[in-house]
Amino acid sequence: MGVLNPRSGGIYVDATVGTGGHSEEILKFISSEGRLIGIDRDIEALKMAQKRLSDRRVILKRGNFSDMKSLLSEHGIFEVDGILFDLGVSMLQLKDSERGFSFTSDRRLDMRMDRHQEFSAWDVINKYPEKELDRIFREFGEEHFAKKISKAIIRLRGKKTIDTCSELSEVVQRAYGRRGRIHPATRTFQALRIEVNRELDELRAGLDSSLRLLKKAGRLCIISYHSLEDRIVKHFIADSSKKGLLKVIIKKPIVPGPEELRSNPSSRSAKLRGAERI
Repeated sequence: MGVLNPRSGGIYVDATVGTGGHSEEILKFISSEGRLIGIDRDIEALKMAQKRLSDRRVILKRGNFSDMKSLLSEHGIFEVDGILFDLGVSMLQLKDSERGFSFTSDRRLDMRMDRHQEFSAWDVINKYPEKELDRIFREFGEEHFAKKISKAIIRLRGKKTIDTCSELSEVVQRAYGRRGRIHPATRTFQALRIEVNRELDELRAGLDSSLRLLKKAGRLCIISYHSLEDRIVKHFIADSSKKGLLKVIIKKPIVPGPEELRSNPSSRSAKLRGAERI
């Protein structure tokens, strides 16, 4: 909480509330006069957060953090003291085989963070033309075998639809022809998740919204987990700093130490960046 620096009586936004872990910590610092607004597009996560954060200071909103400004205005909140983005996919989503995020799942390809949304990973894999598949695997997955994988998908689609996560995983593994340190389907599944949920567009819009909401000296903290997100965050902070809108408070991103890695191995790629509104 050091970078966010939550203060007594402050108003804070947990833009990716998930099951409420970060919010629970923020509440310890903001006194009885403070307020916390938690936003998430995953209704299942919000239900769990509601149980965990049973507190009159908390407002939970279902929606995209790109719509943060309008979501807060519904409650008469037009400026805040701090905003936290934790951009990681929650373990709740990854472990729920029904959600279709995991390449080991035998369930239908899905990957929707908002289950009210109709468009899913199944639509991408079974409807996108080869060039579009190649593009998203390269751009969003930084996948070196993008062309080979997209060709393999199109080839199988000529015979049948690709319905489950494990089916797609097998296609990718055959295209690779080998196993490395990480699972061959990791980058493909990342690319699909980003495409289905428009994650990078949402991030850009959410960061822009944060500038319009932060009070002077308000803190912005972002935890990213892959280079695409971190690049957007880094450039946003640098550009806003040049325009005199933000002040960098962490010159180099904070990464997990050995103790945190032992207790939480999934945090190994996390990078925390922070800035302050001028």
